[in-house]
Amino acid sequence: MTAPFIEHVNITVRDPDRAAALMIGLFGWHVRWQGPSLLGGHTVHVGDDRFYLAFYTHDGAGTPDAKFRKGQPLNHVGIVVDDLDALEAKVVVAGLTPFSHGDYEPGRRFYFLDHDGTEFEVVSYD
Repeated sequence: MTAPFIEHVNITVRDPDRAAALMIGLFGWHVRWQGPSLLGGHTVHVGDDRFYLAFYTHDGAGTPDAKFRKGQPLNHVGIVVDDLDALEAKVVVAGLTPFSHGDYEPGRRFYFLDHDGTEFEVVSYD
């Protein structure tokens, strides 16, 4: 039996296509599926063959800001990369601002907020 693993995380965004394009540009992932949500709205799944982030919207640009408050309940999504400096450069090119750089056990890291304010931690264990 395969050990349990996280298959996906579903995140509310205003524009699933924009969120997917950001992740594709940063991490080289691909769209696994996209279409209408069972609850109304639209979803785009982006990731690799093992896992994905599901970017969902029901209200699009009209999604209230309260939906994006940090820590309610999600604090951040952590993503491991081999080349932290190269990824940080991509974040800057995407028009986003890296912050809270750290070099402590067990690795180097920085954070950034996506277009809707969801926080991502990028870490390297080299």
